[in-house]
Amino acid sequence: MTIAVQSRPAFDVRKVREDFPILKTQVHGKPLIYLDNAATTQKPRPVIDAIVRYYEGQNSNIHRGVHHLSEVATRAYETARVKVQRFLNAADPREIIFTRGATESINLVAHSFVRPGLKAGDEVLITHMEHHSNIVPWQLLRDEKGLVLKVAPIDDRGDLILEEFEKLISPRTKLIAVTHVSNALGTVVPVKKIIAMARARSIPVLLDGAQAVPHSVVDVQALDCDFYCFSAHKMIGPTGFGVLYGRESLLDAMPPWQGGGDMILTVTFEKTTYNQLPWKFEAGTPHIAGAIGLGAAIRYLQGIGMERIAAYGHELLEYATARLACIPGLRIIGTAPQKAAVVSFTMAGIHPHDIGTILDTEGVAVRTGHHCAMPVMDFFEVPATARASLSFYNTFEEIDRLVAALEHARQLLG
Repeated sequence: MTIAVQSRPAFDVRKVREDFPILKTQVHGKPLIYLDNAATTQKPRPVIDAIVRYYEGQNSNIHRGVHHLSEVATRAYETARVKVQRFLNAADPREIIFTRGATESINLVAHSFVRPGLKAGDEVLITHMEHHSNIVPWQLLRDEKGLVLKVAPIDDRGDLILEEFEKLISPRTKLIAVTHVSNALGTVVPVKKIIAMARARSIPVLLDGAQAVPHSVVDVQALDCDFYCFSAHKMIGPTGFGVLYGRESLLDAMPPWQGGGDMILTVTFEKTTYNQLPWKFEAGTPHIAGAIGLGAAIRYLQGIGMERIAAYGHELLEYATARLACIPGLRIIGTAPQKAAVVSFTMAGIHPHDIGTILDTEGVAVRTGHHCAMPVMDFFEVPATARASLSFYNTFEEIDRLVAALEHARQLLG
């Protein structure tokens, strides 16, 4: 069965795919269909080239060296920071902290912003659809310091119940920390409404944007959030690198959470004077190639246009949802009206891990499991789901291949 698609986007996806060498891979003798983008995205040639160029001709430690290579590497590293600042529309490059990923960014906020001055009974409010990285840091503070972790409920579509969320805000709420887009469901959370609620009560807000930045325009000043984080590898950049945006006034008042080189100005055995923003939060030799790779990724995405990427992703999502809904026994988990290009599903009589194994024999790569969101699985009373997550280099034909592979799985095991 083929479903007609209207008004396809202006950019040429075939040309885009030529920039991604791995998409030419054969898996079990069949062309790779890579639909695991929520776990990590593939990397285009300009990102790979930028990283190779650094290691081949620019490799040096940064900031304190006076020799040529150090100056070149420092300039490339700090230029990447400015690119991130402009990409997020932050007010100043000092508001951009480089981390190892969204997980470390959340932990930084937990330990450097929430932990100091935390009193037993103080609260952090999250939602039922959070990634483990936005659950466990708060549980650690709960167990150590007596923090109260409140969890706002979701409905059967995977949407946040906003009225119940607001009821959970109290005078003891120290931070609201929510995902911008659910990695397990694709739900786009109404973060502007949440931020308005928080702003009316002078409560700071942290947004986990790991699944939002690859799919949409993110403007932290327009959002008016206090913290925003994401991982480079979710947006065609390198692994092991991420970003924390923080409002400058808050970052300025926060103590560093790791000690070592580069986060200091002076050190004696009696006293250490810390560096200024953003470096006081970047202890040790950083992932320099990661910053350069992220800068190249941002340049590539902006060359296509985030609005065009968002529009194409929406068309892919609509097509995939319609095609998958036609498969007997397939249940889509997460049907919120506002979604990013993620479709999680189960199939009657077939464990998700078996779905993933059979799809792999057809060259189709999807993610199976709990997706680091076990409370979501518990809510929907499933042990796991299969998840097809789409990027701007995917095609409608690849979705057809996914559907054909799922039909094959149903015939074998259903």
